[in-house]
Amino acid sequence: MSDFPGPSGPPEPPEHSGRHDDAGHGGREHPDHAARSGYSERDVQREVTELEGRSTTAARLFDIRRIIGGLFVVYGVIVTLAGFTASDAEIDKAEGVNINLWTGLGMLALGGFFLAWLWLRPIRPAGEGPE
Repeated sequence: MSDFPGPSGPPEPPEHSGRHDDAGHGGREHPDHAARSGYSERDVQREVTELEGRSTTAARLFDIRRIIGGLFVVYGVIVTLAGFTASDAEIDKAEGVNINLWTGLGMLALGGFFLAWLWLRPIRPAGEGPE
């Protein structure tokens, strides 16, 4: 009994699709590729530039500094407001320290730090060097 599915043993290798691997061209595409594919070098370069722009926009949008800073600011506002409205009983419970107020202000400061860092040192596109 054979370990391979089907009646005749191991599956046959797929037929050669006519594609060339990059081994013989030093990692470059075949010189006739642009002529055979219908795309000019200018079309390819425009597409690459467009994709780089989209990638940079996505990187800026999902920069971790923006997410962390925004969350700390939002939660800092909530906790600070809870500190402003704290009763004397709540402050006495924390041994005379308005812990919500101080924690909220600390969170606002940390969130502001992350957002300032993002503003002062934005992500640059891959092609640009440091200033």
